[in-house]
Amino acid sequence: MSWGPEQQGQYGQQAYPGYQGYPGHQGYQGQPEYGQEDPGYWQPYAHPAPYEEQWPYVPEEPGTVSTAVPSAPAHDEPPAASAADSPDPGTSERADPAPEGRTGGRDRYFDTLRAVALVRVVTYHTFGWAWAGLVFPSMGVMFALAGTLMAKSLERAALKVVRSRMRRLLPPFWFWGFFVVLAMMIHGWMPGRQIVFWVVPVGDPPGNQWGMQAWEILWYLRTYLWFVLLSPLLLKIFRKAPIPVLLLSLVPIVVFQYGWQPSDDRLGSALTDLATYLFCWLLGFAHRERVLQRLKPAAVVLGSIAALAYGGWYAFAHQSEFGTYDLDENPLAQAFWSAGFVTPLMYFKAYYDVDFAWLARFKRLDRTVTVFNARAVTIYLWHEIALVLAVPLIDQFWKVPAFEKWLPLESQWFMFAVGWLLIWIAIPLFGWVEDVAARKRPRLLP
Repeated sequence: MSWGPEQQGQYGQQAYPGYQGYPGHQGYQGQPEYGQEDPGYWQPYAHPAPYEEQWPYVPEEPGTVSTAVPSAPAHDEPPAASAADSPDPGTSERADPAPEGRTGGRDRYFDTLRAVALVRVVTYHTFGWAWAGLVFPSMGVMFALAGTLMAKSLERAALKVVRSRMRRLLPPFWFWGFFVVLAMMIHGWMPGRQIVFWVVPVGDPPGNQWGMQAWEILWYLRTYLWFVLLSPLLLKIFRKAPIPVLLLSLVPIVVFQYGWQPSDDRLGSALTDLATYLFCWLLGFAHRERVLQRLKPAAVVLGSIAALAYGGWYAFAHQSEFGTYDLDENPLAQAFWSAGFVTPLMYFKAYYDVDFAWLARFKRLDRTVTVFNARAVTIYLWHEIALVLAVPLIDQFWKVPAFEKWLPLESQWFMFAVGWLLIWIAIPLFGWVEDVAARKRPRLLP
């Protein structure tokens, strides 16, 4: 969300809410004209965002045990009981007592990674920093965390797991989508048969230019949903030859770049995003299946450095082709950089059984991490709307002489702060839908 000099201090000149402050994503052709239905052909390759990006992060069934796998200590010593991995947000019940120093038995290492990923997504959408993905590739992290939890869930019947994940994902999406679709229709959008993708987002839901900043983040939900649907098969394949399958998972994105290129439509976008983050999803499998513990630290370090080097080189060497070194515009660079970045994070957890239980000593920070994880879907879906609404809200501040004099209304940091204020308002207003989807008692704050 970049502001030029002519916009500084003049928020009122922006056409709310369809202003084009969203950074990047100019690589596709066929952008819909203002007020026209998007035929589904203008979709970004690899994108920000819950977050992701995911991930949303869909909760496990209430009462299920956590997802941790006992780490294998060095020198093949008998494994000690490890800390519990994080269940999905909104799940506070456990079948066994919570370890001392943990909040509800959750693994604060994974919880912290997810919270940082969400913060990075909002930050990127505010400032548009091209280097943000190099510092912390949020989507790769979120897909890896979701992959390890999916592997744990698939210890139950696959059909039941898939149905449960869809039940927890779709109601928050429908609730959010009702407002977005209604607003676009009020502003001239005429939905057609493709509106079915607003019911089950196996393809990118259509929309008009006016609402593009809200709906274009849905690539993450679509990719997450396809990974959930494919996971029973992927896990069977992965278990036959874990390391070869993990390494070969980078081949599809290489083929897409140097060989056959997917078409610029819904199917092509889905294939590209699946290929971009397939390694990260399977890396989550590797964590849950105790594959990472068996790897030597030197091999992991060298492999990660090689992936980072190739991904970084490709991003900077092809700036002229993509118009930027931003990883979100470059699927191949995104895939390798994410692989090299996320692998040490997951390996560190698996091999050394690292834990952030010390967060419990900082109650306010620990509470914030808890809320972020329990409302990850809400934060991801509503954060762009919050940033858009921050613009007309700041416009009103300019009409108050005291605010104009004493508040940094021209600063993007001020808009960032206002955006987060609106996100925190959205959490109690809309977050309860996640509880309803999980068949739990609705709460304003988890």
